[in-house]
Amino acid sequence: MTPAEALAALRAETAPLSLARRRALLAALAAALLRRAPEIVRAIDADYGGRSEVETLLADVLLVVQAARRARRWLWWWSRPRLVLAPLPFQPALAWVEPVPKGVVGILAPWNYPVQLGLWPLAEALAAGNRVVLKPSEHTPRTATLLAELVAEALGPAVARVVPGDGAVAADFAAQPWDHLVFTGGTATGRAVMRAAAEHLTPLTLELGGQCPALVLPGADLARAARAILAGKAVNAGQTCVAPDTVLLVGHRAEDFAAACRAAAIPVESAVLPRHRARQAALATTGEALPGGLALVPEQPEEIFGPSLAVRAVADLEAAIAWVRARPAPLALYLFGAARAEAAAVAARCRAGAIVEERCLEHVAFPALPFGGVGGSGFGRYHGRAGFEGFSDWRARVRHGPFSLSRLFDAPRPPGRAALARRLLR
Repeated sequence: MTPAEALAALRAETAPLSLARRRALLAALAAALLRRAPEIVRAIDADYGGRSEVETLLADVLLVVQAARRARRWLWWWSRPRLVLAPLPFQPALAWVEPVPKGVVGILAPWNYPVQLGLWPLAEALAAGNRVVLKPSEHTPRTATLLAELVAEALGPAVARVVPGDGAVAADFAAQPWDHLVFTGGTATGRAVMRAAAEHLTPLTLELGGQCPALVLPGADLARAARAILAGKAVNAGQTCVAPDTVLLVGHRAEDFAAACRAAAIPVESAVLPRHRARQAALATTGEALPGGLALVPEQPEEIFGPSLAVRAVADLEAAIAWVRARPAPLALYLFGAARAEAAAVAARCRAGAIVEERCLEHVAFPALPFGGVGGSGFGRYHGRAGFEGFSDWRARVRHGPFSLSRLFDAPRPPGRAALARRLLR
């Protein structure tokens, strides 16, 4: 089935998804994920040539189960109409806004978290009452096949469909007139997706990652900061959009940070995807290998997206802020040892999708926190209520009463109305 055929098939399904139906579908999706968790572990492990079972269970299964269950639990509250006060000249009138489904949502999912980044936005688009077409990455083919089975089993072809395929299929997918399109991936591909979507004025959620910096300030415990940064970098062998990419040391020597990293000895439990191994191996040779499989390397012009970490010493906080501001806004910015005034200065002067203190990555697992980037790291938000709202159109509703002051200006206007309008302006 082509993307166009999948879109047409779901557009033909005109029956709205009631709140009760959506809740039942979300429960079925969570149950299917739990039931097929061992198969998911095996599929991703085979696609990677070695992927940590713990990381798959937590990041690709548990997070999506929690997201689906949370959406199901809060759906009645999120979907309620919201009253709006009518201005005095138009009273009596009842005004409100109501969330309505956008229609059919397309999701272009990446390879690094092939289940989470496909099914989490799917669950929230479904919670908002949409039907969904998912295009998994061709670089994790076994997982893509399993996703097609799981979605068909839990949701059925009248609600969601999976369209596998290569890069040509992905390009065709991006060019379809979706009612909303979600893309997670690299910035260059994100630009191409945005150009394709512009043809139909398709609204987008773009999650593009970015070179997430970690600022280690003078107040930081260097051993603790090094351990937290490496622990975040080691997850999924560094193939995470919010992984720390460059460490900016303020008031600390690079040699001391390297020593703290060697002492931490954080192991990498997952493999680099086969198609990226040569690049990552070449990058690692430019720096210092650490116990466990990570490496410290020189600063890179592009996102590392692997088990290497760039380190740079800067003169002071001002220089660190200038470094961040000179580059595209990251998806996340990490602070270690920041005093309250220092954290406030960074927040006031740096753009980032998230600013997180003392740990890396874990904020993504907070289901109520909106997740997304700004500028070069993308735009649009999902996770929790933000996802429901982002996948909904907010329709205005007004019910006018039998009279109002505003009707004094209905045509034909008697003499004196211009004077009244001028008085209102004063």
